[in-house]
Amino acid sequence: MPDFGFEEEEFSTSLDRGTIWRIANEVKHHWKWVIGFMVAVGWVSSLESYFTYLSKRILDEAIVTGRSDALISIISIYSVMILFQAVGVLAFIYLAGILGHRVQYELRKKLFDHLQTLSFSYYDRTPVGWIMSRLTSDTERIADLVTWGLLDITWALMNIITSFVFMVTINWQLALIVFAMVPVLVVIGVWFKQKILVEYRQARKTNSKITGSYNENITGVRVVKALGREAENLTEFGVLTDEMYRSSFRAAWLSALFLPVVQILSAVALGCIVWYSGGQISLGGITVGGIQAFIGYLTFMMWPIQDLARVYASMQHAIASAERVFSLMDVQPDINDSPGAVDPGTIRGDIVFKDVEFFYDKDKPVLKNFNLTVRQGETIALVGPTGAGKSTVVNLICRFYEPRSGTIMIGGRDYRTLTMHSIQSRIGMVLQTPHLFSGSIRENIRYGRLDATDAEIEAAAVLAGAHEFIMELDKGYEGEVGEGGNLLSVGQKQLISLARAILAKPEIFIMDEATSSVDTLTEALIQKGMEVLMKHSTSFIIAHRLSTIRRADRILVIENGGISEMGTHAELLRAKGHYYRLYTRQFRQERERESGLYELNSLEMAQNSN
Repeated sequence: MPDFGFEEEEFSTSLDRGTIWRIANEVKHHWKWVIGFMVAVGWVSSLESYFTYLSKRILDEAIVTGRSDALISIISIYSVMILFQAVGVLAFIYLAGILGHRVQYELRKKLFDHLQTLSFSYYDRTPVGWIMSRLTSDTERIADLVTWGLLDITWALMNIITSFVFMVTINWQLALIVFAMVPVLVVIGVWFKQKILVEYRQARKTNSKITGSYNENITGVRVVKALGREAENLTEFGVLTDEMYRSSFRAAWLSALFLPVVQILSAVALGCIVWYSGGQISLGGITVGGIQAFIGYLTFMMWPIQDLARVYASMQHAIASAERVFSLMDVQPDINDSPGAVDPGTIRGDIVFKDVEFFYDKDKPVLKNFNLTVRQGETIALVGPTGAGKSTVVNLICRFYEPRSGTIMIGGRDYRTLTMHSIQSRIGMVLQTPHLFSGSIRENIRYGRLDATDAEIEAAAVLAGAHEFIMELDKGYEGEVGEGGNLLSVGQKQLISLARAILAKPEIFIMDEATSSVDTLTEALIQKGMEVLMKHSTSFIIAHRLSTIRRADRILVIENGGISEMGTHAELLRAKGHYYRLYTRQFRQERERESGLYELNSLEMAQNSN
């Protein structure tokens, strides 16, 4: 059975007091809304019990005695109380809505703000889906806990307390009989709750695997069909669904059994009331209306117990959600501003790597004793095999990561003495997979400099070579790019990303494989825009397509955690080392592709291998 990756966390079978206190701490500044909400709920619940008592009075004082004046008087009281109850219902629904939305908004804002502070390493190891669940469903469950969960608890407690008070008022002996049944019902409810939650938890775990299976088979449908894996995948999926069916069936069976057990015990209590009250009627200890009221109050008291499994499960889900939310809030960024860090106003100057070592995994070093000096305004190209450390070098410059040992200097200062914002706000990047944000083209270009005018935006687009295609769109610069820019081609997204970088006027410019997925015409436009940027900045270019880097001041070949070759394009060709072999092989493939021989040679190689 394949492992479908990240699974939803387990939740405990007990309510963690520490987490409950943290939830209370998040809500405490809304105490006026909480108190108002609980008072409204308690008021409505108390009126429910009082209505049952009025029903007793109607039966005893009006119907049995035939007194119409008493009936009118009691009904008048009933009508007034109905109006008060309606106001109470309106109040607690309104307050619950306000309280829930405020709590949810503040939690999401805190999480969003906190996520902005976390280092790249956190996102490397944490699935996006896990983070999104914390921001959405988990915050919603916490908000539900402090509103509708609080409603269930308050309503249940008020039902039990007011019912018992009215029962004692009517006949204290019968009240004690009923109350003696409550501990028994609570014990049974807790036992069923634990059994049901064990099965429910297993069903949730299996559901996570099923979701993963859906995702993998839908996103990888081309591979599935190409390899003829439909039957095998269906078999594996059937095993998962059978497992979930068994867990869900057991949970449903236990849930179905729980209610009849409670009802049987309730019937026993009711039988005791009827049996005992039958003798009390003849002795004048209780009236017919009193018996009817007792039965109603018994229902009020049994409802919270019957609903115990659902309420407790909902609370556990909310507590588990809170634990995950707070665990995210407690994550500390790996990289922080050092005490006394400053913004120098510019990061122009030489960039120096001195004995830098870096690893993502301790057993797999990426850079070892890495030394490099980049002069202000220089254009450096980085080439080498996949995983050699090219992107790591630029990520270290951006301070997305910091060296495990060694020093990086910018403008003669250890860059740890500079604020992270002072560095990252003066860096422009164009990535292999450009990311655009939902909105218009104009908004996406302005993203790098929010105070830019429309004229500056269009000037940047002209320099980037994007203006022409933008004007061909129906709405021009106001055209929507879609989610992630999916309404545009890869080349168009690259040009907009380049315009965004030009507009920001970065002091350090980084281009990471930005031409690897575009045609030669778009590549020429990107190179033209790059030349504009590189005139005014220190530039780093990572590229497999070597035509992009021929005019770089220096080309570095990164291998085995260090620099194996360094020089200009011409110097490295004369050296006939790794760069020479890489360039000549790529040049030959381009020429063969242009003449149609590349596909023919590839076909012959495939046939020979068979």
